[in-house]
Amino acid sequence: MHQPTLDLSDAALIVVDVQNDFCPGGALAVPDGDHVIPVVKNWVNTFQAQDRPIIFTGDAHPRDHVSFQERQGLWPAHCVKGTWGAAYHEALEIPHNAFHVEKGFLADVDAYSGFEGLVMGPDGTRTDQSLQSLLDSLHVHTIYLAGLATDYCVKATGLNGLDLGYKVVLIGDAIRGVNVHPNDSNLAVLVLEARGAEII
Repeated sequence: MHQPTLDLSDAALIVVDVQNDFCPGGALAVPDGDHVIPVVKNWVNTFQAQDRPIIFTGDAHPRDHVSFQERQGLWPAHCVKGTWGAAYHEALEIPHNAFHVEKGFLADVDAYSGFEGLVMGPDGTRTDQSLQSLLDSLHVHTIYLAGLATDYCVKATGLNGLDLGYKVVLIGDAIRGVNVHPNDSNLAVLVLEARGAEII
């Protein structure tokens, strides 16, 4: 049976933190983190076919970031700006017209949500434009979320999106979690769903 075309006329795809350090071999590897990549590729193609915005977020930490264990944070050092670990996974296919958002770039401020980041300019430097400002300028009312990690940055981005009035659609087979505690990812999805996110 023919599947109806998804109406993405007011939507953007946000691909959260599919960076080397969050994939196998990285400093803070999410179990099976790279398994999201084929699914993300399909969704990127779907959004491109409808000429809808695609946004990639990424951690861009300084070497002394507050989230690192050296500063009594939760995590080993990861996604230090300019290193291999901070780069997008090489298997991702990044459209030339995609938008990019850096977050976690202030040493003393933790930032899990893409809405805490800033949009990158064409020259690769941070602008002063927020993700919310970018979405509003593109007339986006619905955000589709994919990426890493379900229980931290995906969850935080989704909750912020809901707080800001966006419809949030979580792509269930395009996310993976850290699961510091075994059920963290499932709980994150339940929290998002309880707050009004749609899970597909």
